[in-house]
This record gives sequence, C-alpha cells and structure tokens, in this order.
Amino acid sequence: MRRETSFFNFSISKIISSDQPVLDQARIRLLYYGFWIVFVAVAGLLLSVYFQHQEILTITATIALISVVVLFKYLTYRPQWRQISHIALVLATLLNLINVYITLQTVDIITVQIILLTIVFSFYMLGQGWGLFYSLLNLVPVLLFLVLEYNDSYYIPLRVEKVDQSTVIISLFANFNIIIFIHSHFYNAFFNNIKQLKETGEAQQKLNADLEAAMQKAEKSSLIKSEFLSVMSHEIRTPLNAVIGMTNVMIMGNPRPDQKENLSVLKFSANNLLAIVNDVLDFNKIEAGKLIFESVKFNLVDLLQNICGSHMIKAEEKGLAFHLKIDPCLQDRVLFGDPTRITQILFNLVSNAIKFTKTGSVWVKAYCHEDRHNNITVTFTVKDTGIGIEKNNLESIFEPFTQESITTTRKYGGTGLGLAIVKRLLELQGLHMNVISKIGEGSEFSFNMEFPVSTEKLDGAGDGKQLSNENDGLSNLRMLIAEDNPVNVLLMRKLLSKWSISPTIAENGERAIELVMYGNFDIILMDLQMPVMNGFDAAIEIRKLADPKKAHIPIIALTAAALFDIKEEVFNAGMNDYVAKPFKPEELIEKIQYLVAPVH
Repeated sequence: MRRETSFFNFSISKIISSDQPVLDQARIRLLYYGFWIVFVAVAGLLLSVYFQHQEILTITATIALISVVVLFKYLTYRPQWRQISHIALVLATLLNLINVYITLQTVDIITVQIILLTIVFSFYMLGQGWGLFYSLLNLVPVLLFLVLEYNDSYYIPLRVEKVDQSTVIISLFANFNIIIFIHSHFYNAFFNNIKQLKETGEAQQKLNADLEAAMQKAEKSSLIKSEFLSVMSHEIRTPLNAVIGMTNVMIMGNPRPDQKENLSVLKFSANNLLAIVNDVLDFNKIEAGKLIFESVKFNLVDLLQNICGSHMIKAEEKGLAFHLKIDPCLQDRVLFGDPTRITQILFNLVSNAIKFTKTGSVWVKAYCHEDRHNNITVTFTVKDTGIGIEKNNLESIFEPFTQESITTTRKYGGTGLGLAIVKRLLELQGLHMNVISKIGEGSEFSFNMEFPVSTEKLDGAGDGKQLSNENDGLSNLRMLIAEDNPVNVLLMRKLLSKWSISPTIAENGERAIELVMYGNFDIILMDLQMPVMNGFDAAIEIRKLADPKKAHIPIIALTAAALFDIKEEVFNAGMNDYVAKPFKPEELIEKIQYLVAPVH
C-alpha cells in the first residue's frame, strides 16, 4: 500500500512499508541511494567539463544533474518506482546517444559502460520485457554508428569535443561503482527474497498441516454430530412411536366424542414433534450429501390428492378456502420420479401457506408446462393470501433455522428448516424456486420439474392397493416380532389385536433365529437395534437357513433411526421392506398384506 508523504519528505523510511514485496522495497532503495551516487558522479563530471570549457558536455551534465534531482524529489514524494525507472532509462539513452552521435562522435569505454549500466538497470528494475527493449534501444543505434564510422559514412558539421583523462577517470569510477552497487544491492535483495520464500513455504506447510488437522477435526465433529443425531433420532422416535401408536389404538377403539377430541390433540402434537425431528434429520442428511433421489413409477394426481388431503382439513379448521387444481392432461399419466421428495417439497410449501394465512384462500396448482411425449415438464404453484414477505427477506427465508423475523418465529413457531429443505431438494435436482410476495396480500411459490413419462396408462380404478376393512384372514397369520422394547411390544400387541393377530415375541435377534428354526411363521417384523444380535445380522442368518421356506420368509424392518437412508442396507441384509417408527397403522398393515398375499 502506497504511503501518503509530504512534498518536503527526504526520508526513505516514509516511502517504504513492510507490506511491500521484498524486491519492490529493494528497487525503491536502489533508486534512493543510486540517485545519491549518480548525483555525486554527475556533479564531479560537471565541474570537470565546465573547467575544460566543454560547452555541450557541460549542458549535458547540467541536464543530467537537474534530472537526477527532480527524479529523486519525485521518488521521495510519490515513490512510483516503475515510472521513475522508465524516465531515468529514457534520459540515460538520450544522453548516451547524444554523446555518441553529437558531442563525442565516437564509441569509447564510457559509452560501453553506460550501455552495460542501462542493460543491468532495466532488467533488474523492470523485468525481462522492458530490459530487452531498453537494451536494444541503446545497442542498435550504437552499432549502427560503428558501421557508419567504419565506412566513413558518418559526418555532421559540429566540433567534436574531447575529454581529458580526469573526466574519463571520474566517469569510469562512477560507472563501475554504480554497476557494483546495483549487483550488490540486488544480490542481497534476491537472497532475502529467497529466504522469505523459504520462510513463507515453511509457514504454508505448517498452515496446510494445521488446515488438514482442522479438516480432520471438522470431519470427526461432523461424524460425531451424525452419530449423535442418529442416537437422538432413535431415542426420540422410540417413545414417539409409543405415543402415536397408542393414540391410534385408542382412536380405533371407538372412543367417546370428548375422548376422541383429546386423542386428536395428543396425536396432532405428537405428529408436530415428529415433523420437527424429521426436519432436522432430513436437513442433516442433505448437508451430509447422503440424499439419493429415486426414480419410481407414480401417478401425480393421486400423489397431490394425498398430500393435500390432510391439509384441506387444517385449512377448513382455520376457515380457509383450499383449492387444488390439476391439469386434466396429467390425470392418466404414469411418471418416473421421487414421490417422497416431491411430497416433502409440496408438504412444506402448503404447510407454510396455511400456517401464515389467517383469512382467505390457499391454492395448489399443477399444470403441464411442456409436453414432449417422452418427457413432461410440470409447473407446481402454491399460493396464499397470507401475511406476505418483505422484499429484502426473500433470500433469507431459504436459509436454515431462519424465518422472516423473530416476531414471526414467536407468533407462528417452527424450526425455520422447511424452506431450507425445499431449496436444497430443488438445487440438488438443478431446479430453482420462484417467489412472488407482497406484504399483507400473500405469497406465491412456484417451480418447474421435468419427469420421464411411462408408456403405460392407469385404469379408472388406479393402481393403488386399497387397504381392506376386513382382516382378510389375517387372524390366522403367524407373525414373529423381534423387539426388545417392552413398550413397543405392548403397542404392537394392541395394534395387531385390531386385526385379530397374535404375534410371537423375540427379545433379540438371536432368539428370533431360534424361533424361526423351530417354529413356522408367515412374516417377521424385525427391529434393527437390539441387544445380543441386531436385526441386520439376524436377517442375514435367517436367509442362510437350510429350509428354503424358512430362508425366504418375508421380513419387514422396523427402525426408529432415520438419520441416513437405510434402504440399501436393509435390502443387502435380505429383508423385503422397512417401516420407520413411528409408523402409520395403515402403512404397516398394507405392507404386511402385500408380502403375505401369495400365501393368504
């Protein structure tokens, strides 16, 4: 950084700062001390030629002396060493050529010294490019003069001035001193620069080592965080499974209206707590890069109706009009995509729309933006007449753990992760969310998503498997449950009793294997985290049994740890499907019916 100095400054300490590169500092010092040496040398030459009455040389020496003083003053006032170096080199070149072609009309040792001095100075001060330029600018005219002189072709009608031996001695002494000073000064500068580079390299190595240690520490911290979240997930979701499960059991038991209302409040609160846990886990999964998008067949119309079904009830409870509009051309299309993540995106957007709308309406729209037969682009829109968003906050609402304001957080609640998850899920697919909002008028969120289209068509009944109200003969189902938690065992017994199923219980994986070996079962519900032997190892051992029927028994994994996707690990262990705790009774019974259908 250039320092501001006074015009009357003559100190070098005020034009050099420690933040300048070593070579730049060396160049400024060279100019500063070099001008003193040149001043003394030129002053001596001026006196010598003046007393010899050499007029042209006296004028030349005077111009050189004044130039040195002016450049020195410019350096101490504005230390722009590049400009000063160019000016000095141009003046030296002009003075040298004037001496060769006009004043002395010969090439002597002083001329050679000046050329050598110019070459050394230009390379050290300005680098290779300018060094070559000024070297040729001095050499070519002098060589041309020598050629002309050799052929006796050079002549100008001016008296040639002669210098005596004292002038030659002064010139030689001054030039040699300047050349030695330049070499000595830059040798020291280069040495210091190499030393500094070595120290910088060592510091960089230490910094890299510290950075690597910090990265390892961060990775370890991230791993510990993930493990902690995994444990907390299991520890929180396990009691939630009991709370929500028992609530479902009691609701299924035809309670009185007042009891049903209390149970609904309990279930709603438990589901809200579960949603918060899921948001934190899903966000951590996304940030850790563990999220994998599926590509399975699904019907978008059915998916949207399922997503909006529960939200319609919430909207009606708040007195809001809820509108779901779907493009008719999507009605019978079978698409390929990840319905789970689409549900997650739209669920968060619709939940927010209802949460932040006091009066008015909420619209959910899906229409065909572009249809290319094999691919279709769908525009999803969620619009409300809610509180709206400040223009300055349109970006910040997508940041994790952030809502528009503290007031919003206190009034409406929430973790502030919903929109952050939505944004990350879209970004991972290369998509962008468009937001239009006005304070007091509402907000509109929209995005486009492309889907490959299946050639098959849906029939009028749809392709979804309906859950039978009858037990479909499940009362005769021989079920083994591997579960170590007594509360979960009690819950499963009560829940399955609604379908007249009496399960056999194994308190760990090892006991489950024994029961399978000596008994006959149609299906196994396998908890994954158990003492003695976990569910993964137990499933692997069951698949190794000699009896083919027992080795191929359907196994559904039950897990409360939902930090990272375990689907691949579950299937690698030989299990057929999995259900995350807390599970929905209809989801569990549907999977059971599907897997035992061939035998019942």
